[in-house]
Amino acid sequence: MATGKDRQRQLAREHYERQAQRRLEREARKKRVAIIGTTAGVLVVVGGIFAAVALIGGGDSQTQAASSATPAPSAPPSSAPPTPKPYDAASGTCDYVADAAGGPSKNVGVPPAKADTSPKSMTLATSQGDIVVKLATDKAPCTVNSFAFLAKKKYFDGSKCHRMGPDAFPMLQCGDPLAKADGKNPTDGQGGPGYRFSDENLKDAKYTRGVVAMANGGPGTNGSQFFIIFGDLTLPPNYTPFGTVTKGLEILDKVAKKGVLPGGMGDGTGAPKEPVEINRVTISGKS
Repeated sequence: MATGKDRQRQLAREHYERQAQRRLEREARKKRVAIIGTTAGVLVVVGGIFAAVALIGGGDSQTQAASSATPAPSAPPSSAPPTPKPYDAASGTCDYVADAAGGPSKNVGVPPAKADTSPKSMTLATSQGDIVVKLATDKAPCTVNSFAFLAKKKYFDGSKCHRMGPDAFPMLQCGDPLAKADGKNPTDGQGGPGYRFSDENLKDAKYTRGVVAMANGGPGTNGSQFFIIFGDLTLPPNYTPFGTVTKGLEILDKVAKKGVLPGGMGDGTGAPKEPVEINRVTISGKS
């Protein structure tokens, strides 16, 4: 005759077996890394959720980790925010509009409308070494124009890359000048420059190792946050690719091996244990 202790052991064993099976299923699904972005600010992974802040930024204080594939709708704004216009090739101008989200920002002004489309490269001088990026000025002129402006204003100087993904989501996100990257600051990933601009270069966009792309919270919400991919990602073409790393990817490989700090969004991403601080950003007039 089974005793109460026998029953407890049986239940514990069944619970453990169910947990083990779920872990195996999660690992199998992670390998597929099928990620879907939504304008509600959620990145859905088949079988799990990546917090929206993993690839977005720009001051949405309501952005949170999701617990289901269908987020609760937010209250509609009292008036529609201005929508930035795409690059005007005829006049060579960009449109930068005020960030109506009202999130934390480091305001240094607004970039000039006229974009310089000559070839350029960007050097991120970080605490771990230099990362050099060949910029896609011809395909993402407004994005490059914004980065050139922010670099000149020393906007990125002293900022910390606040989010790194695991092997299944190999990216490092930077560009929030207010991030503490300590695993404790709830507003990491919300900082921006106080303006937004349109998406670019999305047709046939690929997110492979070395690609540098803009983080966003939906169409036309680019600010200053960006991510560097040190593996291969399967993402929808929603994030403006504006450059390719030509030097320094081994830095990200090394940092990734150290892992991330606890206190992330519960999706395996978090502030890197090995801090990556951007000392300065310089943009030269040649690729």
